[in-house]
Amino acid sequence: MKHGKKYVAAAKEVDRANYYEPADAISVVKKTAVAKFDETVEVHIRTGCDGRHAEQQIRGAVVLPNGTGKTVKVLVFAKGDKVNEAEAAGADYVGGDELIPKIQNDGWLDFDVVVATPDMMGVVGRLGKVLGPKGLMPNPKAGTVTMDVTKAINDIKAGKIEYRLDKSNIIHCPIGKASFTEEQLNENMNALMEAIVKARPSALKGQYLKSITLATTMGPGVRVSTAKY
Repeated sequence: MKHGKKYVAAAKEVDRANYYEPADAISVVKKTAVAKFDETVEVHIRTGCDGRHAEQQIRGAVVLPNGTGKTVKVLVFAKGDKVNEAEAAGADYVGGDELIPKIQNDGWLDFDVVVATPDMMGVVGRLGKVLGPKGLMPNPKAGTVTMDVTKAINDIKAGKIEYRLDKSNIIHCPIGKASFTEEQLNENMNALMEAIVKARPSALKGQYLKSITLATTMGPGVRVSTAKY
């Protein structure tokens, strides 16, 4: 794969043989953000879990102290009083059955997170084939299936992110933007890592965190030492 001049120049900032301490890795990653837009800083965590076993699955959510730097659009499936509550809490879209054809047939996906009250999960379940592959399906573990829609919306708007294993047993999460200060990125990374360390499945034998890599949207990966965690 051929990389552009900017990437090649940014890659020179990174010592490929080195495992950086988290704070140093963040410092290096900020220097590699050379795109014309405000790149997202992402952390990629390779785990020793085997997601094929239910007891080794990892899924949860954490509110990043400094947010993600992204404006998040929230869709809420609710009925009755909960519709007004969701609107008052700042949901971008609120609805029920009438949204099914819009999402299923018209391909409408102008939202980043879906929240649902438990009594609406029968309706939302019909969208499983559309929302599931995109990671948008509401889930009690992530706090997106709840009667407390106000708290769910407030947390999401404040910078709540979901973490879960992908098919390769890797967790990918944003921890902010390249324009954030090193301190803000550090605080966000610590909050995420603390949650992931706590989420270690009790059934797992052997090493939990195999490798951690930090990277911006367009930049090279920076290897992070797992020793601190």
